[in-house]
Amino acid sequence: MFVAELDKMADKKSAELSPESIARAERRRLAFEEGVQAMADIERTAIAIRKNMERLRALREAKEAEEAKTQSAIPVAVEKKRKEGPSK
Repeated sequence: MFVAELDKMADKKSAELSPESIARAERRRLAFEEGVQAMADIERTAIAIRKNMERLRALREAKEAEEAKTQSAIPVAVEKKRKEGPSK
């Protein structure tokens, strides 16, 4: 992409590029490379986060299933209703 810009500049009537234009093209190239690297880092972080969330979800679901199994094994105590006597 930036090489094409340099080629366009070279095609201009002036055979030599100015030091400013060379420096500007170099800054753009470096910024582009840093942007690509930053996006790759962000994607790696996002993948790691999704894997961790999946692991934690599996642990939570296993815990909830174990709790449900334990709860179903315990008999539920039913409270008896008291009969109310005549009110005074």
